[in-house]
Amino acid sequence: MTEAPSRAQRLEDSVDAAIVREISIDARATLSHLSDRVGLSVSAVQSRLRRLEARGIVQGYRPILDAEALGRPLAAFVEITPLDPAQPDNAPELLAHLSAIEACHSIAGEAAYMLFVRVPTPRDLEALIRDIRAAAQVNTRTTVVLQTFFEARPIEPAEFPA
Repeated sequence: MTEAPSRAQRLEDSVDAAIVREISIDARATLSHLSDRVGLSVSAVQSRLRRLEARGIVQGYRPILDAEALGRPLAAFVEITPLDPAQPDNAPELLAHLSAIEACHSIAGEAAYMLFVRVPTPRDLEALIRDIRAAAQVNTRTTVVLQTFFEARPIEPAEFPA
């Protein structure tokens, strides 16, 4: 799990915010495109981008993939709650080996964690839920996604609004 940036690791100014906004929209944007959009030279943008990466604000670049084309059209949210409230809070570590789990969030409420999973079929979802229960000793509550209207939206920096 990645730590949230400390106060010292936040964006320095509106130019950093503009660079982050642009790569959030298009991670493949060229330095030349970023330069045009933020009003700095290519070398200045490259320097700022490297600093943002070194400080952990930009943590990587990922493609947005078509889950259906990759054979994983069934998405679901799985809430997990420990069978024994006194058991160690180590579910993320116990579930990390299950590649069908795309995200694991600690949440407030009755459940301890919310998982986002993608699998090929309902039968695979059933097997995954069984594996989750066995690996982490948890109860589950599953909600199947029927349709996704949007996800992986660009993150707008809060400190420096557009």
